[in-house]
Amino acid sequence: MTLIEWRKEFETGVSEVDHEHQELVGLINDLHEALGADTKKDEIAAFLGDVFAKISAHFALEETVMRKHDYDQYAEHKADHEKLLDDLRDIMDDFESDQDLDYKNVLGAAVHDWFVNHFKTKDARLHKLLGV
Repeated sequence: MTLIEWRKEFETGVSEVDHEHQELVGLINDLHEALGADTKKDEIAAFLGDVFAKISAHFALEETVMRKHDYDQYAEHKADHEKLLDDLRDIMDDFESDQDLDYKNVLGAAVHDWFVNHFKTKDARLHKLLGV
Protein backbone atom coordinates (compact mmCIF):
# COMPACT_ATOMS: atom_id res chain seq x y z
CA MET A 1 0.00 0.00 0.00
CA THR A 2 1.24 3.47 -0.89
CA LEU A 3 1.97 5.78 2.04
CA ILE A 4 1.57 9.06 0.15
CA GLU A 5 -0.50 9.40 -3.01
CA TRP A 6 0.57 12.33 -5.20
CA ARG A 7 -2.30 14.78 -5.60
CA LYS A 8 -2.75 17.79 -7.83
CA GLU A 9 -3.07 19.98 -4.73
CA PHE A 10 0.60 19.25 -3.87
CA GLU A 11 1.81 20.97 -7.03
CA THR A 12 3.67 24.23 -6.64
CA GLY A 13 3.32 25.28 -10.26
CA VAL A 14 7.06 24.91 -10.83
CA SER A 15 7.66 21.76 -12.89
CA GLU A 16 11.22 21.12 -11.63
CA VAL A 17 10.16 21.42 -7.99
CA ASP A 18 7.07 19.29 -8.53
CA HIS A 19 9.21 16.63 -10.22
CA GLU A 20 11.66 16.60 -7.31
CA HIS A 21 8.81 16.42 -4.81
CA GLN A 22 7.29 13.50 -6.73
CA GLU A 23 10.66 11.72 -6.62
CA LEU A 24 10.86 12.24 -2.84
CA VAL A 25 7.34 10.89 -2.40
CA GLY A 26 8.25 7.87 -4.54
CA LEU A 27 11.35 7.24 -2.45
CA ILE A 28 9.38 7.49 0.80
CA ASN A 29 6.78 5.09 -0.62
CA ASP A 30 9.52 2.64 -1.65
CA LEU A 31 11.01 2.76 1.85
CA HIS A 32 7.58 2.27 3.40
CA GLU A 33 7.07 -0.81 1.24
CA ALA A 34 10.53 -2.17 2.08
CA LEU A 35 9.75 -1.86 5.79
CA GLY A 36 6.75 -4.14 5.30
CA ALA A 37 8.65 -6.75 3.31
CA ASP A 38 11.37 -9.22 4.24
CA THR A 39 14.05 -6.65 3.49
CA LYS A 40 17.35 -7.09 5.33
CA LYS A 41 18.18 -4.65 8.09
CA ASP A 42 21.33 -3.33 6.38
CA GLU A 43 19.35 -2.67 3.18
CA ILE A 44 16.72 -0.72 5.13
CA ALA A 45 19.43 1.24 6.96
CA ALA A 46 20.98 2.17 3.61
CA PHE A 47 17.55 3.12 2.26
CA LEU A 48 16.93 5.34 5.31
CA GLY A 49 20.28 7.03 4.66
CA ASP A 50 19.39 7.64 1.02
CA VAL A 51 16.02 9.13 1.95
CA PHE A 52 17.64 11.39 4.53
CA ALA A 53 20.36 12.52 2.11
CA LYS A 54 17.92 13.32 -0.71
CA ILE A 55 15.55 15.19 1.56
CA SER A 56 18.46 17.12 3.11
CA ALA A 57 19.77 18.11 -0.32
CA HIS A 58 16.31 19.24 -1.42
CA PHE A 59 15.88 21.31 1.73
CA ALA A 60 19.31 22.91 1.31
CA LEU A 61 18.40 23.93 -2.23
CA GLU A 62 15.06 25.39 -1.14
CA GLU A 63 16.71 27.27 1.72
CA THR A 64 19.31 28.74 -0.65
CA VAL A 65 16.52 29.98 -2.90
CA MET A 66 14.68 31.47 0.09
CA ARG A 67 17.78 33.32 1.31
CA LYS A 68 18.58 34.55 -2.19
CA HIS A 69 15.11 36.07 -2.49
CA ASP A 70 14.94 37.28 1.13
CA TYR A 71 11.84 35.15 1.65
CA ASP A 72 9.62 36.57 4.40
CA GLN A 73 8.82 33.17 5.96
CA TYR A 74 12.34 31.73 5.76
CA ALA A 75 12.74 31.02 9.49
CA GLU A 76 9.40 29.23 9.81
CA HIS A 77 9.94 27.23 6.63
CA LYS A 78 13.48 26.22 7.66
CA ALA A 79 12.25 25.21 11.12
CA ASP A 80 9.70 22.91 9.47
CA HIS A 81 12.52 21.33 7.45
CA GLU A 82 14.64 20.87 10.57
CA LYS A 83 11.79 19.18 12.44
CA LEU A 84 11.34 16.54 9.75
CA LEU A 85 15.10 15.94 9.56
CA ASP A 86 15.25 15.57 13.35
CA ASP A 87 12.35 13.10 13.24
CA LEU A 88 14.08 11.09 10.50
CA ARG A 89 17.37 11.10 12.45
CA ASP A 90 15.53 9.75 15.50
CA ILE A 91 13.97 6.98 13.39
CA MET A 92 17.40 6.10 11.96
CA ASP A 93 19.03 6.09 15.41
CA ASP A 94 16.28 3.91 16.87
CA PHE A 95 16.53 1.55 13.90
CA GLU A 96 20.32 1.24 14.29
CA SER A 97 20.03 0.58 18.03
CA ASP A 98 17.51 -2.24 17.42
CA GLN A 99 14.70 -0.60 19.32
CA ASP A 100 11.58 -2.70 19.03
CA LEU A 101 9.37 -0.31 17.10
CA ASP A 102 6.92 -0.67 14.27
CA TYR A 103 9.09 1.32 11.84
CA LYS A 104 6.57 1.20 9.05
CA ASN A 105 3.99 3.06 11.17
CA VAL A 106 6.56 5.30 12.86
CA LEU A 107 7.93 6.41 9.48
CA GLY A 108 4.42 6.82 8.11
CA ALA A 109 3.40 9.04 11.01
CA ALA A 110 6.57 11.11 10.73
CA VAL A 111 6.33 11.88 7.04
CA HIS A 112 2.76 11.52 5.80
CA ASP A 113 1.11 14.53 7.42
CA TRP A 114 4.31 16.53 7.16
CA PHE A 115 4.62 16.07 3.40
CA VAL A 116 0.93 16.52 2.74
CA ASN A 117 0.70 19.75 4.74
CA HIS A 118 4.13 21.12 3.83
CA PHE A 119 3.63 20.66 0.07
CA LYS A 120 0.15 22.19 0.11
CA THR A 121 1.02 25.16 2.27
CA LYS A 122 4.64 26.20 2.71
CA ASP A 123 6.11 24.97 -0.58
CA ALA A 124 3.15 26.09 -2.65
CA ARG A 125 3.32 29.59 -1.12
CA LEU A 126 7.10 29.81 -1.51
CA HIS A 127 7.21 28.81 -5.16
CA LYS A 128 4.16 30.77 -6.24
CA LEU A 129 5.37 33.92 -4.49
CA LEU A 130 8.90 33.65 -5.83
CA GLY A 131 8.03 32.15 -9.19
CA VAL A 132 10.79 29.55 -8.77
